[in-house]
Amino acid sequence: MPADLRDTVTVGCRVSVRFAGRLAAGFVLGLADSSTHPGRLQPLRRVVSSEPVLSAPVARLARTVADRYAGTLADVVRLAVPPRHARVEREPVGPPSAAPAPPAGAVGPELTTEPTTEPSTGLPSGLLGGLPSGLLGGLLGGLLGGLQAGGAPRVACTVLPGDDWAAALAAAAAACLRGGRGTVLCLPDRRDVARADAALGSALGPGRHVALTADLGPAPRYRAFLAALRGQVQVVVGTRAAAFAPVRDPGLFVVWDDGDDLHAEPRAPYPHVREVLALRAQQQRAGLLLAGHARTAETQQLVESGWLASLDPPRRSVRAAWPRVRVAGASPWSADPRGTDPRGASTGRTGRLPPEAMRAVREGLQRGPVLLQVPRAGYRTRLVCDDCRTPAACPACTGALAQTGSGRSPSCRWCGRVETGWTCAGCGGQRLRAPVVGAERTAEELGRAFPGVAVRRSSGDKVLGEVTTMAVVVATPGAEPPATHGYAAAVLLDTGLALARADLRTAEECLRRWSAVAALVRPASRGGDLVVVGDPEVAVVQALVRADPAGYAERELAVRRAARLPPASRLATVEGPLDLLGSLTDSTAVAALTGTGWPEPADLLGPADLSDGRGRLVVRVPWASGAELARTLSALQAARSARRLEPLRVVVDPAALG
Repeated sequence: MPADLRDTVTVGCRVSVRFAGRLAAGFVLGLADSSTHPGRLQPLRRVVSSEPVLSAPVARLARTVADRYAGTLADVVRLAVPPRHARVEREPVGPPSAAPAPPAGAVGPELTTEPTTEPSTGLPSGLLGGLPSGLLGGLLGGLLGGLQAGGAPRVACTVLPGDDWAAALAAAAAACLRGGRGTVLCLPDRRDVARADAALGSALGPGRHVALTADLGPAPRYRAFLAALRGQVQVVVGTRAAAFAPVRDPGLFVVWDDGDDLHAEPRAPYPHVREVLALRAQQQRAGLLLAGHARTAETQQLVESGWLASLDPPRRSVRAAWPRVRVAGASPWSADPRGTDPRGASTGRTGRLPPEAMRAVREGLQRGPVLLQVPRAGYRTRLVCDDCRTPAACPACTGALAQTGSGRSPSCRWCGRVETGWTCAGCGGQRLRAPVVGAERTAEELGRAFPGVAVRRSSGDKVLGEVTTMAVVVATPGAEPPATHGYAAAVLLDTGLALARADLRTAEECLRRWSAVAALVRPASRGGDLVVVGDPEVAVVQALVRADPAGYAERELAVRRAARLPPASRLATVEGPLDLLGSLTDSTAVAALTGTGWPEPADLLGPADLSDGRGRLVVRVPWASGAELARTLSALQAARSARRLEPLRVVVDPAALG
């Protein structure tokens, strides 16, 4: 450290140093009077900013996350600290916000002494039994008092339809704040963040929290980050970008709907918010709350290990809150109500919705808005011959044919060629049928079936806000808008198509999305009706009928343990040149590069050919060997980096396993 920089360098500040012949940006992780390095040290070139943006707890967390996911500290710090915005950094710093006074009657019983706790979970004694119904009741029944008194409960919570989850999470943050501690809340998307943001504003008052999301823009995001770093606020709500928010004295970390794939970081080293906040809660001795309408196998594993306690409402409360759920079977070829000629003109008229589903829509419209969930966006996303069911292919490139709108001729999804004279190569037929129908076509059909009723679509970038009027809403999964007083009825269409996706988490993901729809429907006592169009014998459909997501997670985890699949085992995918991956199946070759071979026992699956000379190797080890696997993968990457070789793409515990 040059003498002229001594007064400006602080631990955690941004600096630049010459490295490998070029100026590189970095952070000061610590200060020492001497070094054990025998060689010559490079001096710091300049202090970019004296603001200590990388706090010690976040730096320690970043190192742990990097080790957990076989990544580098630099990659994790890039996720944790947003890019600098000099103008925002120079803005005047306001005083820290004062903690709000507890609203009368909001906390429950007064706690005058330290609460007794369960040894494995940190829950106040007695909290595991006799809970009021739902998440809000569970929080107000004991969790809030424990948080305010300095406790660190770790719980998984199943949220019932009708519970105001945003208000409950805000109440938990307020309880922490009354005890002088902060809260970080991570939610999947902007809609959820907006709802929680409004609830926090009501519970805490203005200026006592910030919203931190990656899409805020450089200046607002850095301003929110600095507000937490400087202690101006102690409550941060946001998407996965908020997981590393430098909140001072955190008492609670919250993940809403941890099964949503938006919680998985798409950039190296691909950490998951649930794992990041679990590690952070452990390091900073804070509470952790995983809440949602469904439960993942990963959360269930933490419950069964005793690391998390489970807050589950009584069955009678569940039945009182859920709509009536019924299953209406459908023929596998009943998706499209009309055959069409190659120009898209109608040649027939059959019913797509089973009579029971049509009756539910018709009767529901007499009481309020109705929701239909369709697995696919678009119009007619796949076409087959109406006579022999042979998939319709483009004669030029063999790509799949689809129809993008009413009256439009089929076109190829690969080359875009418009096909006006299609003839089936198998039987010579000229009529087309769509086994896969998108939200746009579904809305068109319902408009004809219910003239005079508004039919609205919600999908992709055009997600509707709250539905306040009578309407039929056709939405894709994740884009379902809430209704002011709840939907009178809802229909889950094409559940077989949703379950056909080849991925380990398909059934779990379907139950999560279907449970979210059930949460938007009025309870059965108010006439709420949910119709599932699919096979009633499928286990995940039965779990929805029974309103038992926690029970399904327990059974799913048992199945994965028997099959040695995550989360019962630790798994990593390694992508790179196919010939190199072939050599990595030899543990001796790996030991030559890293000093140690694969952990024992290890299953090496592949490598699979991904085309263009690249492949993917899957490495599976027992859960207890996960840390050793990550160290081996890190050493492998380091060895290749030292030789200036192309880095491999390493993903530990990938969110998708197709």
